[in-house]
Amino acid sequence: MRENMTVSADRQAYLEAVLSTLPECVAIVDRNFRLIDMNQAGLSMIGVDRLEDIPEGAPLSLIAQPYHRIYRDAFKAIIDGEVPGASDPFRLKIHAVDGTEYLLECRLAPLPSKDGSIDAAVITSRDVSEWQGALDTVEQANSLLESILATVPNAMVVTDSHGRITSFSAAAEALFGYTEAEIIGKNVKLLMPEPYRSSHDRYLERYRRTGEKHIIGMGRTVEGCKKDGTVFPIQLEIGETHISGEPLFTGFIVDLTEQKQTEAELQSLQGDLMHASRLSAVGSLASALAHELNQPLTAIANYLSAARDLLDQGPGDKTELLYEALQESVSESLRAGKIVRRLREFVAKGEINRQILSIAQLVEDAMTLGLVGAYDKGIDCTIDIDPDTNHVFADRVQIQQVMVNLMRNAIEAMAESPVKKLGISVQSAPRKRVEIAISDTGSGIEPEMEDKLFHPFSTTKGSGMGLGLSICRTIIEAHEGTIYAEPNPQGGTIFRIFLLKAAEEKMHVE
Repeated sequence: MRENMTVSADRQAYLEAVLSTLPECVAIVDRNFRLIDMNQAGLSMIGVDRLEDIPEGAPLSLIAQPYHRIYRDAFKAIIDGEVPGASDPFRLKIHAVDGTEYLLECRLAPLPSKDGSIDAAVITSRDVSEWQGALDTVEQANSLLESILATVPNAMVVTDSHGRITSFSAAAEALFGYTEAEIIGKNVKLLMPEPYRSSHDRYLERYRRTGEKHIIGMGRTVEGCKKDGTVFPIQLEIGETHISGEPLFTGFIVDLTEQKQTEAELQSLQGDLMHASRLSAVGSLASALAHELNQPLTAIANYLSAARDLLDQGPGDKTELLYEALQESVSESLRAGKIVRRLREFVAKGEINRQILSIAQLVEDAMTLGLVGAYDKGIDCTIDIDPDTNHVFADRVQIQQVMVNLMRNAIEAMAESPVKKLGISVQSAPRKRVEIAISDTGSGIEPEMEDKLFHPFSTTKGSGMGLGLSICRTIIEAHEGTIYAEPNPQGGTIFRIFLLKAAEEKMHVE
């Protein structure tokens, strides 16, 4: 009997030691909701040192009012034997003595008496306040992310390191035609047309193997593929982040369909404007062109008439004279044909066609029309083309249009000048460029026009529209070049054009 009592005492001491060291709160409550006992962890949570210091009416007096019913219902089910063993976990909020609020996750278990009846229950509780706070923070972050994904104007697609889509924004749904539910988990290459689709997995595998970034962090224009198979242009920017050591890729996508259509329309309008400008220039050249063509035609007629007269004079050794007359007729016809050919090319409305061209030949061709009538107006023209100027990648007609416009402006500016010198020079410039300079000794640029010389509708001409120089700048800048004007030390103006030389590996002489 004494041995049994010793074992029982040892067991009691053991249980008390366990209860005192448990981090969770353990309490015993009788069927009348009265607190009978509580371990040290529970007392510390409430904010007291002894069981006697617990506020009256505990534990109900410690439980927040909205949770009273939850506690009573769970406790009653245990006392009435409705729940075998421990109850499912439930949550309560309690207020400590100092007013601190805790969120507890609780379980109830019956505590049978010696006769087998249930007159009390054991309550185990653990503080989940911080855990719930962290969970709430994550949920708030998820809600914020979902809100961003629902409202961000550009499509956003998030993928893992294997290309599987993990997030698909509302804008992406509208853009590609897929719902988030049907696209999540699919390979992002589904949103790409060929050849991007076939190459995508290979690019990802190479990145996983080498870590070399080729498109991450850089925007580029590619093509996307809608659910219905429509292929359309997009601007794609890809960012990378890491979560738990695993990379995630975020793609921001902008639909360029309307932009490309607008660019095409603007290009078409610009082409029409350039063509109209060339036609206008030809119109102003009409009188000079007629005179320029009349000279070789008259000369041809005179040489052929002389040849006919030589033949009418009868036999004689006139071979040398006849040959000379016919040779001069051929030369003059070629001269007239060259003018007509350049004129036809100049007024033709064709597609923009950039080619590798000899800059020297380009300038000489432009002079065919640009200098029409210049000598009849007393213009002294000098030409200096450096032989090492090489080639440029340009549209022949457009560059000729710029040069013709500048030459005609120079000739017009010198109409009343006592000195009429037109200079055309071509030479190499730093940074692999070619400089074309067109100088005159005319009236120069008025001070009020210096800052707006290349602006549309800026002109000092009574009948001008002010579009010529604006179109010249548009053409040169489209060729990745620059154009500007400066005063000529000899009086007048110098226009300087800079164009990039063609890459040597692409060159071929036409």
